[in-house]
Amino acid sequence: MNRTRLLEIFLGETIVYALLWLVNDYLATMLSVVFIGIFLLILTISLLAEWIERSKVPRAYYIFMVISILSPLLTGLLMLLILGTPEWLNN
Repeated sequence: MNRTRLLEIFLGETIVYALLWLVNDYLATMLSVVFIGIFLLILTISLLAEWIERSKVPRAYYIFMVISILSPLLTGLLMLLILGTPEWLNN
């Protein structure tokens, strides 16, 4: 994968997360937390397996995993700055 493709993936994920934050901030929060955890766990296991035994997994896979962790995190932080405290935390 080239850099342009990875940038497109990042922007696509960011748009989806931002739309989700605008529609339902509770669902966006929960999905962001779950997806960050899942991708972080998969990345950690992949890096450990790579460290134990070298494989032919392309570097783009690891970059994609990092993008999939950063996208909901950065989108969530940006939406918190723009929208303020989520409505579901006030109730």
